[in-house]
This record gives sequence, C-alpha cells and structure tokens, in this order.
Amino acid sequence: MSIAENYLDILNEIPNNVSLITVSKTRAVEEILEAYNAGAREFGENKVQELCNKYEELPKDIKWHLIGHLQRNKVKYLVDKVYLIHSLDSIRLLDEIEKQFSSKGKVANALIQINIGKEDSKTGVILEDLQGLIEACERCNSVKIKGLMATIPIGDEESCRYFFKEMKKVYEKLRENTYNNINMEVLSIGMTGDYDIAIEEGSNMIRIGEGIFGKRNYNK
Repeated sequence: MSIAENYLDILNEIPNNVSLITVSKTRAVEEILEAYNAGAREFGENKVQELCNKYEELPKDIKWHLIGHLQRNKVKYLVDKVYLIHSLDSIRLLDEIEKQFSSKGKVANALIQINIGKEDSKTGVILEDLQGLIEACERCNSVKIKGLMATIPIGDEESCRYFFKEMKKVYEKLRENTYNNINMEVLSIGMTGDYDIAIEEGSNMIRIGEGIFGKRNYNK
C-alpha cells in the first residue's frame, strides 16, 4: 500500500479525539509530501537539524513536533519552528527553553517526557523527580506544559497495557490539580506496534512512522 493509503487507513481507524503524528524522521521530502497531500499536517522529527531543514523545504502550514531527545545547545534553533516539544525531561532543559524562547518573545509548548519504565537507555524524568520539574514549570513565563509523553519498554500486550495504564494514572492525577502554565491536554503514548492498545488505555496522541511510511531501508 502507498504512504497515502497507510496514512488514511490509520486516520480512519482511530477515534476523532486522537491526534495522529506522522513520524517523518529519516524520510525524504518526497515521502513526506505524499503524506501531506493525503491530509497529514502534524509531523514528528527526532533531531533538531533535520526538523529545521525540513521546515525550510516543506509547506508552512505543517505543525512540527520534536519527539526525540533535545540537547540544550540545540534549543535556540527551534524558536519559531516547533509546534510542540515532546521531550522535556529536566529542569536544566526547561531553563534553556525558557531562556531561548523568552529572548525572542515567543512561547514554547511542551510535553513532559516520563521514563515510565526507568530504563537506562531512555531519556525522560522518573516519577520520583516529576514534582520538582512540575514546580519549576510553574515558575516559567515562556514555557507552557500541554501534557505528558512516554516511550514504554518493549514487551508483550500485557506489559504494554501495564505501562500505558501507569501513564494514564499519572496524567489523571495531574489533571486533578490546578497549576500555573500546566494544562493536561495531551497524553502522547503509542507508536506503530502498540497504538491500538495505547488508545484503549487512554492515549489521545499517537506517533506513527513505519505504519505510514513502511520499514526503513538502511542499505540505501
């Protein structure tokens, strides 16, 4: 099936209240345009440089999501280009985002990335440190928190459901409180292999790459 057909199939399958982020990392402009012409307007990139390059080459009504780990020295390049940063994972990164966006009179929308499985190989704040990051976010003027993001440990359906449920609990607990600069609107969990389970467990934003573009050919 074509990229356009894959995109439309997933879009028609998921509920209307779930946002579909088309993960375009490593994909060529021509491939992205095929998804764009099928109606996709929200694209996710892992690397700042790649996002910035594609921002210049592709239509300006695209909403770009930075879904990969964000290094502090790259934050300045995202001002005016990124729609949503999914990977806020530390107070130091928060401070840099606040500094760079406020210096240009702009506001950064961000999700707090949770390392729900406490995996050494993944970034994200662990739950024990979440409250400190929340309190730091409340003191910001140029960063608005829109929700949570996580990439869960690889596992079977039972394992996936467990971690998705844990994320939903954290999300709902935060929604019960009133904070400055923080509105729990987005729960970004679920990717190509598990998005259907994620939606069943409460996700309202999924990030799909291979399910739309097909498997990458690393031998090209």
